[in-house]
Amino acid sequence: MADVSAAQVKELRERTGAGMMDCKKALVQCNCEVEKACDFLREKGLAAAAKKEGRVAAEGTVESYIHGGGRIGVLLEVNCETDFVSRGDEFKTLVRDLGLHIAAANPQYMNKEDVPVEILQHEKDILKAQALNEGKPEKIIQKMVEGRIEKFYKEVCLMDQTFVKDPDKSIRDLIMDKIAKIGERIVIRRFTRYELGEGIEKRQEDFAAEVAKEMNR
Repeated sequence: MADVSAAQVKELRERTGAGMMDCKKALVQCNCEVEKACDFLREKGLAAAAKKEGRVAAEGTVESYIHGGGRIGVLLEVNCETDFVSRGDEFKTLVRDLGLHIAAANPQYMNKEDVPVEILQHEKDILKAQALNEGKPEKIIQKMVEGRIEKFYKEVCLMDQTFVKDPDKSIRDLIMDKIAKIGERIVIRRFTRYELGEGIEKRQEDFAAEVAKEMNR
């Protein structure tokens, strides 16, 4: 198997706009030859997906997904370019899969750019403190924090999360694949996840204390 470098993946993504995993697979397939990998992606239709980014996607659907007998609910809006596509099985399946994923993975934000500055800084401070407590040298702590922040993004940002039904794909890769297959721009516009009892401070009963209280009346 060809040894694919991060730099090669980055270059191919910039040239084609295809997803990271698709670029990696293309490079493996083409023995790390970027030009051949570009042609490979174009033949698959994946490179063309990036060119649709500027198009208006105002059709689509608002979908609900309920999980666990009503314990978790998701409401999301996914847009495409035409009503015809929004009524198709391919698009409907994608939207249902996205609802399932959001219910399971509990993303907090859509993209990296949506993470509030104060939340990001707080996370960096914690990661730096962890690295210091592990006795890591000061000179490598910054790189460690940067690496762990990328992991943090993959945990909380929907587009960077690993798709629950396919661990080889991110949600971003999934969307790009569907754009290539359907031939229209697809955008996850917004989502909300509800969990039964979330945010409610539940009363913790101390049975022994309750019995003692009753006996002393």
